Amino acid sequence: MSPSGHTHVRGRRGRTGLAATLSLAAVSVAGCGLGAGRAPSSVHLLVTRDFGATVVRSWSAPRVGGAETVMSLLMRNANVATRYGGGFVESIDGLSGGESQGRPVDWFYYVNGVEAPKGAASTNVQPGDHIWWDRHNWSQTDNVPAVVGSFPEPFVNGVGGKRLPVLVECANAGSSACRAVSGQLRTLGVPVARAALGSAGGAAKTLRVVVGPWTQARGDPTLRNIEQGPRASGVYARFSADGTSLTLLDQNGRVVRRLGPGSGLLAATRNGENAPVWVVSGTDSAGVTLAARGFDGSTLQSRFAVAVSPAGAQPLPASGG
Repeated sequence: MSPSGHTHVRGRRGRTGLAATLSLAAVSVAGCGLGAGRAPSSVHLLVTRDFGATVVRSWSAPRVGGAETVMSLLMRNANVATRYGGGFVESIDGLSGGESQGRPVDWFYYVNGVEAPKGAASTNVQPGDHIWWDRHNWSQTDNVPAVVGSFPEPFVNGVGGKRLPVLVECANAGSSACRAVSGQLRTLGVPVARAALGSAGGAAKTLRVVVGPWTQARGDPTLRNIEQGPRASGVYARFSADGTSLTLLDQNGRVVRRLGPGSGLLAATRNGENAPVWVVSGTDSAGVTLAARGFDGSTLQSRFAVAVSPAGAQPLPASGG
């Protein structure tokens, strides 16, 4: 998904290049999801900036008027300026895309924690959807395929209006971390299967949560992209290949700090149109246990990913020195 809710051509950057592709995806908001059909229920709408660091506005029960698209719902509830036929979000409540401190910033949106494959004016809102718009720096990547901050989505309502099977893959099925993650999902009413790491064979239509030390979790081809940084995975942290350290990156891709023993990561990523893969991992078993304790709404809310250590939880991208 490109900035401002449009499909994009991989590797094309900058607002001039983006504009050249918008005609392929731009759909006028007029007549698209405005009042026709049944209104979706139990929808949540969130608008933030800087990777969820600041909440601009939040609606637990936004106004709906019949069937809605992601774009029409936003326009019904916020002051939105658009370009290119109404399919490109220029600003929300006066906060515009463009540049900030010499870096490109724009609006991106996620439905149930998943970056949608279509433009906002072409994506229908389903009952129970958690729709999240965030304005952020995309100098490192314009593709963050999945985030954890809409938890308990996508486990409860699924992806694209379809609830998906959920599998918790554990390095140690008897560990407290494995039990904690499985138990949390079951408490939410989510049917969960549990299996050993790698037993699902990368099932494309199954939501998987991989629980275990990075030395074992990295065997998953989707998760291994995390070692390559945000351009490969959308996650602003990377484990070392030997799993002994976790490097935290800021929004410009710079190293902020390195965490060692007892540290962990909660993140999600995705390959293509496959279901997202979540990871609850760490530099060692203590780090995995700590990460599993953070597998809840209070830790994950409005976060793209979260690193944990004995000092506490750190939202990602990281800040500070």
